[in-house]
Amino acid sequence: MENRIQGKRILVTGASAGIGRACAERFAAAGAHLLLVARRFDRIEDLRARLSREKSVPIACFPLDVRDREAVGAFAGELAGRQLTPDILINNAGLASGLDPFQEGDWDDWDRMIDTNVKGLLNVSRALVPLMIAAGRGHIVNVGSLAGYQVYPKGNVYNATKFAVRALSEGMNIDLAGTGIRVSMISPGAVNTEFSEVRFHGDREAAARVYEGYTPLYAEDVAEAVFFIVNAPPHVNVQNMLITPAAQRNVYCVERAGQA
Repeated sequence: MENRIQGKRILVTGASAGIGRACAERFAAAGAHLLLVARRFDRIEDLRARLSREKSVPIACFPLDVRDREAVGAFAGELAGRQLTPDILINNAGLASGLDPFQEGDWDDWDRMIDTNVKGLLNVSRALVPLMIAAGRGHIVNVGSLAGYQVYPKGNVYNATKFAVRALSEGMNIDLAGTGIRVSMISPGAVNTEFSEVRFHGDREAAARVYEGYTPLYAEDVAEAVFFIVNAPPHVNVQNMLITPAAQRNVYCVERAGQA
């Protein structure tokens, strides 16, 4: 496969763990220049040190909470001032918090998901897209979910945020026609990362049960799919890619060992 991203500048939000970290590792292996963003700055600094040593590619790290609109604006200004406009933006920062019936939902969980999954994506995109338009090039990949296609019990607000990511991706694609900016969304099914541990507020046993009896996706599988999307020829725009484990056919149909 031709490598079209070597030397390109790729910004990954939520790069401290899971899909974001796996994307950073995959892009570094392909010779991309990385801008890594996360709240947990120590983690991305450790990742930078390792990847710089192993792959010898330029990597810059920035502590940033995508929910903080003022901080995101200042971050975009810093990138512009340092002439670090990204060629590719991976809007990966996101989470699920809680798994409750709607009528018992926790306001803090709801705010955390909406502020990160929807407003965070808006904050970063609104701040950086004008820079990419001015450069006359760019590719945005929004990390959605199978949950943005099918609602499942107790998913309510998380589902709503991922339906929003899907709608925003389609809207961005339309509005950015003629600018040279491509917009893609990748929608994974079950991926074994910190996702479920965060959802269950640190309950590792509950998180592990989500993946019992079948082989889920791993962060590296999703990163490989993202690489395929951003490595496509310039005339190709993969608008959406839905990717699930072979054992999962939709949110309700998961083939687990021992099931009839």
